[in-house]
Order: sequence, then structure tokens, then C-alpha cells
Amino acid sequence: MKNLNTKNLVTAAVCLALCMVLPFLTGQIPQIGSALSPMHIPVLLAGFLCGPWWAMAVGAVAPLLRFALFHMPRIFPTGLAMCFELAAYGLVSGLLYRTLPKRPVNIYAALTGAMLAGRVVWGVVRVLLSGVSGEPFTWTMFMAGAFLNAVPGMIVHIALIPLLVMALKRAGFFGRTAPLPA
Repeated sequence: MKNLNTKNLVTAAVCLALCMVLPFLTGQIPQIGSALSPMHIPVLLAGFLCGPWWAMAVGAVAPLLRFALFHMPRIFPTGLAMCFELAAYGLVSGLLYRTLPKRPVNIYAALTGAMLAGRVVWGVVRVLLSGVSGEPFTWTMFMAGAFLNAVPGMIVHIALIPLLVMALKRAGFFGRTAPLPA
């Protein structure tokens, strides 16, 4: 169990580091960065690699740490909403992957479920934050931000993450997994 905890800690730390670095690949053109959502990739991957709780922690911390280090993303309301969205991504991808039968199609199911849950959580948090800030957040803004503008990122996630998970599985990365707490 100790080795598994160490492996999960190191994997989560690597995913968190990737959350810091990947946005630099698209950072020169903010529209591309927001469309491709590079911070989402390591959080979703963490759900598959180290489980729901570690991935939820990575997702919750990543936007705050990135803001503290690089002043991006803007902390209110964007970064705060991202904390909840990414935490939901990690939690749901990890829970679904652990509970569904281990077939390649279920990697896609877990990923899709996590992306949908994360988008809904993002929308709920944005509505709550709009009440605090007084900035409007309409249904149209939710649909555009959560789905329409996010299609390129969703395509990248659906194309890339299952391939990475299957490649890591073939390489023996998924030797043992810790049971879910009761």
C-alpha cells in the first residue's frame, strides 16, 4: 500500500506540473488556449492514473497554483470556477474509470461523463459567482462557454486521453490500484 500511495503522489505531482506547463504551449494566443483547454488534459489523465481523490486535488489546486505563479488564469471568476470544474473532472473520471468494467469503450465513457459533469459544475459555480460579483451569467453564456467554444478542446481530449491511458495500460503502469474507500 505504501508503494501505491507513493506512486499516486508522484503521478499527481507530475500531472500538476503538466497543468503548469501545458498552457504555455498555447499561451501566446489566448483564444487557442481557451479553446483547447490544456490544463484539463493532465487533470483528466490523473483521474485514470491515480484515482478520483488525487485527481480531484490536482484539479482543485492547479488553477490556484498557476495564478500564484504566473497570474493566469484571472482568479475571479475564471480561476475559481476552474477549480471546481477541474476538481469535478478528476473526481468523476477517476470514479467512473474505477467502477466501470475495464474495457476500452469505458475509457471513453468515463472521459465523456467527466467532461459533462465538469461543464455542469463550471456553470453552477459561474451562476453562484455572478450573484456575488453582480456580473450577468446567462444560459447563452453557459452554453457558449461550456460547450460551443469548448468543442476543439473536447475533440483533443477525446482523441488524446484514451490513447494515453491505453498506451500506459499496455506499458504496465496500471499494475495495482487501491480500492475505493467505503
